[in-house]
This record gives sequence, structure tokens and C-alpha cells, in this order.
Amino acid sequence: MTNIGDFVTEQDVFIIYDDINNSIKGGKNTKMEENQVYRMPLIGDPAPAFEAVTTQGKIKFPEDYKGKWVILFSHPADFTPVCTTEFMTFASMADEFKALNTELIGLSVDSLYAHIAWLRKIQDIEWKGMKDIEVKFPLIEDIRMDVSNKYGMIQSQSNTQAVRAVFVIDPKAIVRTILYYPASTGRNFDEIKRIILALQKADKDNVATPANWQPGEDTIVPTAGSCGVAKERMESQDEDNYCLDWFLCFKKEK
Repeated sequence: MTNIGDFVTEQDVFIIYDDINNSIKGGKNTKMEENQVYRMPLIGDPAPAFEAVTTQGKIKFPEDYKGKWVILFSHPADFTPVCTTEFMTFASMADEFKALNTELIGLSVDSLYAHIAWLRKIQDIEWKGMKDIEVKFPLIEDIRMDVSNKYGMIQSQSNTQAVRAVFVIDPKAIVRTILYYPASTGRNFDEIKRIILALQKADKDNVATPANWQPGEDTIVPTAGSCGVAKERMESQDEDNYCLDWFLCFKKEK
């Protein structure tokens, strides 16, 4: 079995990739790229559409994902240690996300063949009880950084690597959550799953979820919009709801 520690460091790979990509492009940015302005989508914005070549064939977003939640996430580079542990974890949880009507899409600026070689190598690695892991969700080849730039995934640490970004996109192709992580910090995939569960709960029951909420726990009802409603809530004998104050009322989970 291959150990994670056998890889070069992420920083080493970033430097190598910068050198290669800058040589190919004749500098850090072409004149056209310098003049191109990209606006990063914000929460509540439509997710930018794209077509891409991936390890699972060509995809067209959002058309191929109608009616589904999507987690679009980027990583800095293939064959790097933190990214390897992340892909193993995401792949091991893929069925859990599918059960939540959620599809995974990965991305980096590496070539398709680098992606294929890396995903094949991941199957040889054993870590935290995970082994023989096959990554079945698509991993986008984004050498030209077309998708990365649309989503604001290329930031100041490098002109040629995507940061660790996560976009949670709902079935209407609206951006609902954006997460960014530094290169040295692996993502918390249980939290990403919790976000999906919380958003689906909020949409279904018109509620909000309190700090550290987990499925099955009480939720927060919308704040009273008038003095009359606030009074009614404080005086209510409704067994399904309770208030700590007029602005903080909960719905009991049965």
C-alpha cells in the first residue's frame, strides 16, 4: 500500500505546476486574460453555466443536473496529500450524498490524464479504514481555467491553481452556500453533508436551523413580523412550538 506521506508536499507541487503552466502560457497571464473580469457568484445568484470534459465524460451544467442538489468543489492539484485524503473521503460518502439527491462534481486545473492517473493511484491507498476507493463522480479537466474563473476559484495564492472551494447549488441552480479553505486545511465533509440536510430542511418546512443543528433536533420558526404576532407567540399554548423570547421561537421535532 502507498502511504500519504510518500507524496511530495502540496507547496512543492504548486511551484512545479506554476512553472509548467507559466511556461505554456508565456507568462502568468496572457493579455486577454488580464483584460478579462470575472465576477464571483454570491449566495442567491444563479450558478454559472458551463460545459466540461471530466473523468466521467462530458457534462453540461446545469442541464445535466436538473432537479438535483450539486456540490461543486475545487482542489489545488492532483497527487497532493491533503487533496488525496479529501477525495478518498468524498468518494466514500458518495452514496450518502446520492441518498440526499445530491451529486458531486470535482475540479482542478490538471489535465484529464493526470486526473485518471491520480484516481487510479488513490485505489491503492489505505487511510483511516478506507481502501480500494473508486472515485465515480466526475472530476473536471480545467486547464484553461474556464470553470475556475467563473466561480472565483483562482485566487491570490496562485494564478494557476484553484483554491479549496465548495459551492452548494440547489435544484433550481441557485448558489446556496460557499465555503473556502486554505491549502493546508482539509475540508470537513460531515459539515458539508450537514449543510445539505439543513438547507433541505429549511426549504421543506420554512424554518431555520440553530447553531450545531443536527437532523431530528428542534428548528427555529421565522421571526415575528409584528407586535401582534410577537404577543400571540408568547401567549400561545401550542404544544408544537415554544419561545425563549418573542424573537426566538422553536418548532419541536416530533
